[in-house]
Amino acid sequence: MANQFFNYTAIERVSVNQQPFPFFGLDNALNISCHREILGNFPDISSGGSFSLDDIALSATLDGLINEIESDRFRALIAKKLDADLTDKPILVTARGNSRLRDGKSHTDSKTKLVTVLLYFNDGWEHAEGRLRILNSNDVNDCDTEFSAAIGQMVAFKVTDNCWHGFQPFEGQRQSLQINYLTDAKYSRQHIVRHRVSAFFKKLLKPFTSL
Repeated sequence: MANQFFNYTAIERVSVNQQPFPFFGLDNALNISCHREILGNFPDISSGGSFSLDDIALSATLDGLINEIESDRFRALIAKKLDADLTDKPILVTARGNSRLRDGKSHTDSKTKLVTVLLYFNDGWEHAEGRLRILNSNDVNDCDTEFSAAIGQMVAFKVTDNCWHGFQPFEGQRQSLQINYLTDAKYSRQHIVRHRVSAFFKKLLKPFTSL
């Protein structure tokens, strides 16, 4: 029998906050028995920014996790938690491996997205920086709730006009998956093209970053 990566019971039980916008977070979203396997098989992403899964090498472990993320069970659970109709909505998953000092600025997600789910894959997180903040405004210091970036941490929220979030600048490894349920399939293609163009220029410029 294949591994079950998610701790569905914990996700079902966690409370959803309605202010400043609908969100929830928990640090045990992934079964502890899977932590070592996932950490040892997360893609090696040395550049900053987001990458389409089609543009990075996925291990069998991560492929299994992605299959579970794309399952009807996971979709239904997220939809129920956030009171969102995600029926037949396209899903886009992107990966990050490193944070740059310019990352983490406060922002709201595009209206092409209905729900955002963030999963973190770092072996502990002792840093004061790089912790996702749910914000009351566009000020990254106007923090409602702050979350670790350690493995097992999940943060999910409904995309609204005021879904401000971000983190204090951090430079270094900060591994995560971002899961978005989109309003329409045409936006999935647009996001993929944008990530691929970005990835192309990152590879092109990488030799010059150490100069």
